[in-house]
Amino acid sequence: MRPFPIHVASIVLAAAFFSPVFFSGCSARVSTGYTVHDGYYNDDHVWDDNEVVFYNRWEGDTHRSHVDFRKRPANEQKEYFTWRHNQH
Repeated sequence: MRPFPIHVASIVLAAAFFSPVFFSGCSARVSTGYTVHDGYYNDDHVWDDNEVVFYNRWEGDTHRSHVDFRKRPANEQKEYFTWRHNQH
């Protein structure tokens, strides 16, 4: 008689192998934003929560109603990028 059935040993080994996967959290940060290219300053802005805060502040400071940035006219996008680069 075997003291430990082979299939039980396989299950225990598999559980030990996969336990770090089950017990560790997801450490990767998933980006939910998109990238907007600023042709005036020739750089890219990742449109994430941080950029949204600046954009909402710009809308408030310039007394504009809220419009998605990608739907703004090119001249207003340029105004935002100028304002944004002067905020540092």
